[in-house]
Amino acid sequence: MNIKPLYDRVVIKRMEEEKMSAGGIVIPDSATEKPIKGEVVAVGEGKHLDNGSVRAPKVKVGDKVLFGKYSGTEVKLDGTDLLVVKEDDIFAILG
Repeated sequence: MNIKPLYDRVVIKRMEEEKMSAGGIVIPDSATEKPIKGEVVAVGEGKHLDNGSVRAPKVKVGDKVLFGKYSGTEVKLDGTDLLVVKEDDIFAILG
């Protein structure tokens, strides 16, 4: 897969959610929500500021991140479901 997002956009592959509850009950796919955790697979060069400079992105490829539930645009590339979001829609980097 070869993708290079523009400006301050980030491409994320969603992580799979747990299929079993804490009590051991299996949750069907129809009852699960879309995950809000994912792994960064591509990052743009950064945000262009009004003064002409470019602010480098805070995330890098391989980072595990939390993002908004309804953020970004879903795309399918080479059979893989991906999410393209602006860097501002990412809430945190998971350690």
